[in-house]
Amino acid sequence: KGLQGVFTRYLLHRLRQWDVISANRVDYFMANSKHTARRIWRCYRRPATVIYPPVQVERFQFQPQKQDFYLTVCRLVSYKKIELIVQAFNRLGYPLIVIGTGAQLNLIQQMAKPNIQVLGWQPNDVVDQYMRDAKAFVYASCEDFGIALVEAQACGTPVIAYGVGGALETVRDLRQYPDSATGLLFSAQTEEALVETVEAFEQSRNQFNPDMARLNAAQFSPKQFQEHYLGFVEHCLQQFQSGNIS
Repeated sequence: KGLQGVFTRYLLHRLRQWDVISANRVDYFMANSKHTARRIWRCYRRPATVIYPPVQVERFQFQPQKQDFYLTVCRLVSYKKIELIVQAFNRLGYPLIVIGTGAQLNLIQQMAKPNIQVLGWQPNDVVDQYMRDAKAFVYASCEDFGIALVEAQACGTPVIAYGVGGALETVRDLRQYPDSATGLLFSAQTEEALVETVEAFEQSRNQFNPDMARLNAAQFSPKQFQEHYLGFVEHCLQQFQSGNIS
Protein backbone atom coordinates (compact mmCIF):
# COMPACT_ATOMS: atom_id res chain seq x y z
CA LYS A 1 0.00 0.00 0.00
CA GLY A 2 1.04 3.63 -0.47
CA LEU A 3 4.41 4.65 -1.84
CA GLN A 4 6.05 1.43 -0.70
CA GLY A 5 3.54 -0.62 -2.69
CA VAL A 6 4.05 1.50 -5.79
CA PHE A 7 7.82 1.13 -5.51
CA THR A 8 7.57 -2.64 -4.95
CA ARG A 9 5.35 -3.13 -8.01
CA TYR A 10 7.69 -1.03 -10.12
CA LEU A 11 10.72 -2.96 -8.89
CA LEU A 12 9.10 -6.33 -9.60
CA HIS A 13 8.09 -5.14 -13.07
CA ARG A 14 11.66 -4.09 -13.83
CA LEU A 15 13.00 -7.39 -12.49
CA ARG A 16 10.66 -9.32 -14.77
CA GLN A 17 11.81 -7.23 -17.72
CA TRP A 18 15.44 -7.88 -16.83
CA ASP A 19 14.74 -11.60 -16.46
CA VAL A 20 13.16 -11.85 -19.91
CA ILE A 21 15.95 -9.85 -21.54
CA SER A 22 18.60 -11.96 -19.82
CA ALA A 23 16.89 -15.22 -20.80
CA ASN A 24 16.80 -14.16 -24.44
CA ARG A 25 20.58 -13.80 -24.38
CA VAL A 26 21.03 -17.45 -23.39
CA ASP A 27 22.07 -19.75 -26.24
CA TYR A 28 21.39 -23.03 -24.44
CA PHE A 29 19.70 -23.90 -21.17
CA MET A 30 20.89 -26.77 -19.00
CA ALA A 31 18.65 -28.21 -16.25
CA ASN A 32 19.39 -30.53 -13.34
CA SER A 33 16.23 -32.59 -13.97
CA LYS A 34 13.28 -32.95 -16.32
CA HIS A 35 11.22 -31.26 -13.61
CA THR A 36 13.43 -28.16 -13.83
CA ALA A 37 13.46 -28.31 -17.64
CA ARG A 38 9.65 -28.18 -17.69
CA ARG A 39 9.73 -25.11 -15.47
CA ILE A 40 12.22 -23.41 -17.80
CA TRP A 41 9.87 -24.15 -20.68
CA ARG A 42 6.88 -22.70 -18.82
CA CYS A 43 8.76 -19.51 -17.95
CA TYR A 44 10.77 -18.88 -21.12
CA ARG A 45 9.38 -21.22 -23.78
CA ARG A 46 12.91 -22.53 -24.28
CA PRO A 47 14.03 -26.17 -24.23
CA ALA A 48 16.71 -27.25 -21.77
CA THR A 49 19.16 -30.13 -21.90
CA VAL A 50 18.88 -32.27 -18.77
CA ILE A 51 22.17 -33.16 -17.09
CA TYR A 52 21.77 -34.67 -13.65
CA PRO A 53 24.12 -33.32 -10.95
CA PRO A 54 26.96 -35.55 -9.73
CA VAL A 55 26.39 -37.62 -6.61
CA GLN A 56 29.41 -39.06 -4.80
CA VAL A 57 28.06 -42.59 -5.05
CA GLU A 58 31.41 -44.25 -4.29
CA ARG A 59 31.59 -42.44 -0.95
CA PHE A 60 28.72 -44.54 0.35
CA GLN A 61 29.32 -48.10 1.43
CA PHE A 62 26.85 -50.62 0.06
CA GLN A 63 25.12 -52.60 2.80
CA PRO A 64 22.30 -55.06 2.02
CA GLN A 65 21.59 -55.99 5.66
CA LYS A 66 19.28 -53.45 7.29
CA GLN A 67 18.20 -52.64 10.82
CA ASP A 68 14.68 -51.97 12.05
CA PHE A 69 14.37 -48.20 11.72
CA TYR A 70 13.47 -45.55 9.17
CA LEU A 71 15.63 -42.48 8.49
CA THR A 72 15.16 -38.94 7.28
CA VAL A 73 17.97 -36.43 6.81
CA CYS A 74 17.29 -32.81 5.89
CA ARG A 75 17.33 -29.23 7.09
CA LEU A 76 14.59 -28.77 9.64
CA VAL A 77 12.69 -25.98 7.91
CA SER A 78 9.02 -25.80 6.98
CA TYR A 79 9.22 -26.48 3.24
CA LYS A 80 11.05 -29.77 3.89
CA LYS A 81 7.80 -31.08 5.45
CA ILE A 82 9.57 -32.77 8.35
CA GLU A 83 6.48 -32.11 10.51
CA LEU A 84 4.51 -34.32 8.14
CA ILE A 85 6.98 -37.18 8.55
CA VAL A 86 6.98 -36.89 12.34
CA GLN A 87 3.18 -36.78 12.50
CA ALA A 88 2.95 -39.88 10.31
CA PHE A 89 5.45 -41.85 12.39
CA ASN A 90 3.85 -40.69 15.63
CA ARG A 91 0.77 -42.42 14.30
CA LEU A 92 2.57 -45.46 12.87
CA GLY A 93 4.75 -46.14 15.89
CA TYR A 94 7.68 -47.42 13.80
CA PRO A 95 11.20 -46.34 14.83
CA LEU A 96 12.37 -43.19 13.03
CA ILE A 97 15.70 -41.37 13.16
CA VAL A 98 15.67 -37.65 12.28
CA ILE A 99 19.01 -36.03 11.43
CA GLY A 100 19.38 -32.33 10.69
CA THR A 101 19.14 -28.92 12.23
CA GLY A 102 17.28 -25.74 11.48
CA ALA A 103 14.57 -23.37 12.63
CA GLN A 104 12.15 -26.22 13.42
CA LEU A 105 14.52 -28.30 15.56
CA ASN A 106 12.83 -27.46 18.88
CA LEU A 107 9.37 -27.94 17.38
CA ILE A 108 10.27 -31.36 15.99
CA GLN A 109 11.81 -32.43 19.30
CA GLN A 110 8.62 -31.44 21.10
CA MET A 111 6.38 -33.22 18.57
CA ALA A 112 8.29 -36.49 18.51
CA LYS A 113 6.93 -39.47 20.43
CA PRO A 114 9.28 -42.04 22.04
CA ASN A 115 9.60 -44.06 18.81
CA ILE A 116 11.30 -41.06 17.15
CA GLN A 117 14.87 -39.96 17.87
CA VAL A 118 15.78 -36.41 16.81
CA LEU A 119 19.57 -36.31 16.66
CA GLY A 120 20.08 -32.79 15.31
CA TRP A 121 23.22 -32.12 13.29
CA GLN A 122 25.57 -35.06 12.80
CA PRO A 123 28.92 -35.41 10.98
CA ASN A 124 29.06 -37.17 7.62
CA ASP A 125 30.41 -40.45 8.96
CA VAL A 126 27.47 -40.75 11.37
CA VAL A 127 24.96 -39.84 8.67
CA ASP A 128 26.52 -42.38 6.32
CA GLN A 129 26.24 -45.14 8.92
CA TYR A 130 22.56 -44.45 9.55
CA MET A 131 22.01 -44.28 5.79
CA ARG A 132 23.52 -47.74 5.40
CA ASP A 133 21.60 -49.29 8.28
CA ALA A 134 18.13 -47.82 7.67
CA LYS A 135 15.48 -50.11 6.25
CA ALA A 136 14.17 -47.14 4.25
CA PHE A 137 14.92 -43.45 3.73
CA VAL A 138 11.89 -41.14 4.00
CA TYR A 139 11.56 -37.78 2.25
CA ALA A 140 8.46 -35.59 2.01
CA SER A 141 9.45 -32.39 0.19
CA CYS A 142 9.43 -31.54 -3.51
CA GLU A 143 12.98 -31.19 -4.83
CA ASP A 144 14.28 -30.20 -8.24
CA PHE A 145 16.58 -33.24 -8.06
CA GLY A 146 17.09 -34.56 -4.52
CA ILE A 147 20.65 -35.74 -3.96
CA ALA A 148 19.85 -37.41 -0.62
CA LEU A 149 17.50 -39.84 -2.36
CA VAL A 150 20.34 -41.03 -4.58
CA GLU A 151 22.77 -41.23 -1.65
CA ALA A 152 20.39 -43.55 0.19
CA GLN A 153 20.09 -45.80 -2.85
CA ALA A 154 23.88 -45.89 -3.16
CA CYS A 155 23.85 -47.62 0.24
CA GLY A 156 21.30 -50.13 -1.01
CA THR A 157 18.59 -48.43 1.04
CA PRO A 158 15.12 -48.11 -0.53
CA VAL A 159 13.41 -44.72 -0.59
CA ILE A 160 9.91 -43.59 0.39
CA ALA A 161 9.41 -40.15 -1.13
CA TYR A 162 6.83 -37.62 -2.25
CA GLY A 163 6.27 -38.49 -5.89
CA VAL A 164 6.82 -35.15 -7.61
CA GLY A 165 9.86 -33.28 -8.90
CA GLY A 166 13.18 -35.04 -9.09
CA ALA A 167 11.99 -38.08 -7.12
CA LEU A 168 10.10 -39.25 -10.21
CA GLU A 169 13.46 -39.42 -12.01
CA THR A 170 15.64 -40.91 -9.28
CA VAL A 171 13.36 -43.44 -7.53
CA ARG A 172 11.97 -46.51 -9.30
CA ASP A 173 8.54 -47.09 -7.78
CA LEU A 174 7.60 -50.69 -7.05
CA ARG A 175 4.23 -50.35 -8.76
CA GLN A 176 5.84 -49.22 -12.01
CA TYR A 177 9.07 -51.24 -11.88
CA PRO A 178 8.25 -54.48 -10.01
CA ASP A 179 11.49 -56.18 -11.09
CA SER A 180 13.87 -53.27 -10.42
CA ALA A 181 12.17 -51.19 -7.74
CA THR A 182 14.19 -48.90 -5.50
CA GLY A 183 11.36 -47.39 -3.46
CA LEU A 184 7.77 -46.26 -3.14
CA LEU A 185 6.34 -42.84 -3.98
CA PHE A 186 3.32 -41.21 -2.34
CA SER A 187 1.14 -38.90 -4.40
CA ALA A 188 0.04 -36.30 -1.82
CA GLN A 189 1.85 -34.36 0.89
CA THR A 190 -0.51 -35.61 3.56
CA GLU A 191 -0.12 -37.66 6.72
CA GLU A 192 -2.61 -40.21 5.41
CA ALA A 193 -0.74 -40.73 2.12
CA LEU A 194 2.58 -41.21 3.89
CA VAL A 195 1.11 -43.59 6.47
CA GLU A 196 -0.44 -45.71 3.71
CA THR A 197 2.83 -45.81 1.77
CA VAL A 198 4.92 -46.81 4.79
CA GLU A 199 2.44 -49.58 5.56
CA ALA A 200 2.65 -50.69 1.92
CA PHE A 201 6.43 -50.77 2.23
CA GLU A 202 6.19 -52.93 5.35
CA GLN A 203 4.12 -55.43 3.36
CA SER A 204 6.49 -55.46 0.37
CA ARG A 205 9.96 -55.14 1.91
CA ASN A 206 11.13 -58.45 0.46
CA GLN A 207 10.48 -57.16 -3.06
CA PHE A 208 13.28 -54.58 -2.87
CA ASN A 209 16.70 -55.71 -4.03
CA PRO A 210 19.52 -53.58 -2.55
CA ASP A 211 21.63 -54.30 -5.64
CA MET A 212 19.02 -52.56 -7.79
CA ALA A 213 19.18 -49.47 -5.59
CA ARG A 214 22.97 -49.30 -5.92
CA LEU A 215 22.76 -49.85 -9.67
CA ASN A 216 20.17 -47.10 -10.04
CA ALA A 217 22.32 -44.67 -8.04
CA ALA A 218 25.34 -45.37 -10.27
CA GLN A 219 23.77 -43.52 -13.20
CA PHE A 220 24.17 -40.27 -11.22
CA SER A 221 27.89 -40.73 -10.51
CA PRO A 222 30.48 -37.97 -11.15
CA LYS A 223 31.76 -39.98 -14.13
CA GLN A 224 28.33 -39.95 -15.75
CA PHE A 225 27.97 -36.23 -15.05
CA GLN A 226 31.37 -35.50 -16.57
CA GLU A 227 30.58 -37.44 -19.74
CA HIS A 228 27.20 -35.78 -20.22
CA TYR A 229 28.45 -32.30 -19.35
CA LEU A 230 31.47 -32.48 -21.67
CA GLY A 231 29.24 -33.81 -24.44
CA PHE A 232 26.90 -30.86 -23.94
CA VAL A 233 29.74 -28.33 -24.01
CA GLU A 234 31.24 -29.92 -27.13
CA HIS A 235 27.86 -29.77 -28.86
CA CYS A 236 27.47 -26.08 -27.98
CA LEU A 237 31.00 -25.36 -29.22
CA GLN A 238 30.34 -27.14 -32.50
CA GLN A 239 27.16 -25.12 -32.97
CA PHE A 240 29.08 -21.92 -32.31
CA GLN A 241 31.88 -22.83 -34.71
CA SER A 242 29.39 -23.74 -37.44
CA GLY A 243 27.74 -20.34 -37.06
CA ASN A 244 24.43 -21.62 -35.70
CA ILE A 245 24.82 -19.40 -32.62
CA SER A 246 26.56 -16.06 -32.22
